Amino acid sequence: MGYGGISMSLESKRIQIGNGIFLNLIKTDKFKSNLLSFYFTRPLIRKEVTLNALLPLVLKRGTRNYPTKLDIEKKLEENYGANLSIDVNKRGEKQVTRYTMEWVPETYLGNEDFNYEIIEILKEIIYNPILEDEAFNKEYVIQEKENLKRIIQGKINSKRSYAIDRCIEEMCKNERFSLYQLGYIEDLEDIDEKKLYRHYQYILETSPIEIFYVGDYNNDLVDFLKKENSIERKEIISIPDDQIIPSVQTKNMIQEELDVNQGKLVIGYRTGITFKDKLYDALLIGSNILGGSPNSKLFKNVREKESLAYYISTSIFKYKSILFIDAGIEFDDFDKTVEIIKQELDNLRAGKFTEKDMDLSFKSLKASIESIKDSIFLISEYFFSQLLSGDNRNIEEVIQGLSNVSKEEIIEVSNKIDIDTIYFMKNKSQ
Repeated sequence: MGYGGISMSLESKRIQIGNGIFLNLIKTDKFKSNLLSFYFTRPLIRKEVTLNALLPLVLKRGTRNYPTKLDIEKKLEENYGANLSIDVNKRGEKQVTRYTMEWVPETYLGNEDFNYEIIEILKEIIYNPILEDEAFNKEYVIQEKENLKRIIQGKINSKRSYAIDRCIEEMCKNERFSLYQLGYIEDLEDIDEKKLYRHYQYILETSPIEIFYVGDYNNDLVDFLKKENSIERKEIISIPDDQIIPSVQTKNMIQEELDVNQGKLVIGYRTGITFKDKLYDALLIGSNILGGSPNSKLFKNVREKESLAYYISTSIFKYKSILFIDAGIEFDDFDKTVEIIKQELDNLRAGKFTEKDMDLSFKSLKASIESIKDSIFLISEYFFSQLLSGDNRNIEEVIQGLSNVSKEEIIEVSNKIDIDTIYFMKNKSQ
């Protein structure tokens, strides 16, 4: 496959500023905003998962200097609509909490201290919560437990993502990856303001922390970020590697009856190919040929030619070496859809695809990866993801790796893709 030149190379400069705390600087003046993200990484384990999901909900309710959510919102509004976003998700068998602030650069405002003021607000939310008797505000914890309960209950409302979650639960039931990233309703009952505060202290003292700054900066700002975030810590926990199951032991077939008017089919495959494997780029291209775009085999043959699917696509869970195919289908079309999917994968294994298929897939992936450079948030996410996976390639080098994939490698990779679990959500009346 050919490889075109790309402008604008983004690099991340990483500096250790404390015990287990790193500052990552990505210099760019492309955006009319700056961005600062704090990433706290924890092992994905049952005894912590619900506490970790609840914690940021409580922290953003109020701080010592801004005791209510309204006070925080007013402060952000006063600062030209600075945007705060907080998220908890899982990256393989790691649970990551992200605190992000995005704001207008000081150069647009003529206020030299503006960047510092915004950074202080984000630090305040993370490090200076409102407390009562060495515990969080009781009312806030009660309310946010109820909010988290509703969020967890609501995961069933998006049937497509719920089906994928259920397939993961069944396929990885003896692995940490099966845990739901926002925790469990039954675990909320045991959490109170004291227990959550103790956990919060433990998180601050022991978690690996990666701080990402994306935007324009000078040495004074770097010195400020270094000085302000060098906090006292205890021994930093080590995060275990993801458990990779190289081959399928037993095949699962799960059918679940829910009140739905469209069947949700999810097929989970083991690949045994980690993101550190030399064949990983070939897995990305092969997956895209199979079901990654409107040019893909599954889209053309299952959706367009046979009219069997409302949607169908492949996705790779990078950290777990797992590939999923998910589709929305009529209940009666289950057998035929599974049969065609198996046939299309067999065709890939047999090398029944063209240079044009490879080129279209490469271009699709290239466009997707290059679009990262158009979002200040995605730039931060990209470099954090690279850190987690120990991959120090920049965007251009990742694209170059994809451009070097051969047909033989895709065939080799396709023969490692092994079906593990089929999950099907159907209607109760079926």
